[in-house]
Amino acid sequence: MDEKPLWTFEEISDATGAGVQASGNVSGVSIDSRSLKPGDLFVAIKGERFDGHKFVEAAFGKGAAAAIVASDYDMSSAGVCFQVPDTLEALNALARASRARTSARIVAVTGSVGKTGTKEMLRLMLSTAGATHASEKSYNNLWGVPLSLARMPRESRFGVFEIGMNHAGEIAPLARMVRPHTAIVTWVAPVHIEFFASVAEIADAKAEIFEGLEQGGAAILPVDNEQFDRLVARAAGKHVGIFAFGEHSSADARLVSFEARESGSRVSADVLGTKVPFVLGVPGRHLALNAIAALGAVKLSGVSVEDAAAVLERFEAPEGRGRRQKFETPQGAVLIIDETYNANPASMRAALSVLGATPRNDHARRIAVLGDMLELGHAAPQFHEELESAIDSNDIDLVFCSGPLMAYLYGQLPANKRGGSASSPEELSPVLLDAVRGGDAIMVKGSLGSRMGLLAEGLRSHFSMVPAAEHARKAG
Repeated sequence: MDEKPLWTFEEISDATGAGVQASGNVSGVSIDSRSLKPGDLFVAIKGERFDGHKFVEAAFGKGAAAAIVASDYDMSSAGVCFQVPDTLEALNALARASRARTSARIVAVTGSVGKTGTKEMLRLMLSTAGATHASEKSYNNLWGVPLSLARMPRESRFGVFEIGMNHAGEIAPLARMVRPHTAIVTWVAPVHIEFFASVAEIADAKAEIFEGLEQGGAAILPVDNEQFDRLVARAAGKHVGIFAFGEHSSADARLVSFEARESGSRVSADVLGTKVPFVLGVPGRHLALNAIAALGAVKLSGVSVEDAAAVLERFEAPEGRGRRQKFETPQGAVLIIDETYNANPASMRAALSVLGATPRNDHARRIAVLGDMLELGHAAPQFHEELESAIDSNDIDLVFCSGPLMAYLYGQLPANKRGGSASSPEELSPVLLDAVRGGDAIMVKGSLGSRMGLLAEGLRSHFSMVPAAEHARKAG
């Protein structure tokens, strides 16, 4: 049986208001000609740095079935084009049409930390009960959300969408587009605080997700967070159910017990009255709590909590968000924990806690390689300095720092914990590679703009390529 098309030309025309005489279908939607697949609809988005119209010909060259372009685009040498006044608004219109035609149960996830991991847990668990569509990567902004929604197959039974923000007012229109049945706020912390007067204002911005909740829907909120009451107050007027998750005895989805392991966690939870033990395939108490929030959404979506929890043992951390890799050397296994996608004070402390839980009998030294946390405003030096307590409480042996902000932390550290400090990853790399050895557990983390991925990749290459004899020489 032939697979149903994602969109017909007629449906695209109806959704966007662009009249096209041709008939045909598209199998996907893309805004990047580099990753476009044959049969896709290419949407030429005009952004701050790139204008997609420059790549329309390349898109057709790669097999695009059609393109959405601006009204003034010269189509003389192009393929089938839908001309519209505003291509981003046309993508939004396609997204709204996608939401209107589906009968899927929709879950939306926002929060200062943990959005992508929670979204991926939901994707994995809901897939046990039916066809599940979810945002790719961290497609959570003004173009990522409508793109993800426009890509949702009409026959999906479940949809999971991540919604993020840098400024107030960004989540509300995206939430109204997604119209979730269940909304999760993972946590509220001083992330992007440069653009807000207080953490309370960040809570208000996250609470915008309630603006799109379907009537009779549900909000799942972090009871252990200082902003919990503020979130509850914002959700209370929306005629939705409010459910708390966390460790507090009042939580509707509650962590009952937690056992840390190097490669995962053993967890017992009470999820809206269902007692469920499970193994989570990644370590970290904060991730176990996010899994419990996700299980709450699973139950509210009508899916067996027991069946869903059973697959969490297979869960793997998304790339750059705690992905773990081991390398064997004569002196012991080297563990590299890649946390380089992003960083803020809350996620940095959580990552240091995971590193601190690494068993001493498996790894001789716990090493933190830290890059600047960005968008923290005038309080940035203080936020960095305050990480010293997390270094100490988690028994981290050695710290390497990259960037001018992390230099504030480095200055707070005792001499025996100072591994090296530099202004950039490139400058720090040789110092780090010369210091690491077999038996180390190494966690690399920083904001995306601090480019700590260069150091994580350098470590992987180092332990992949250096012969065992060289490891032995350096360790001796």
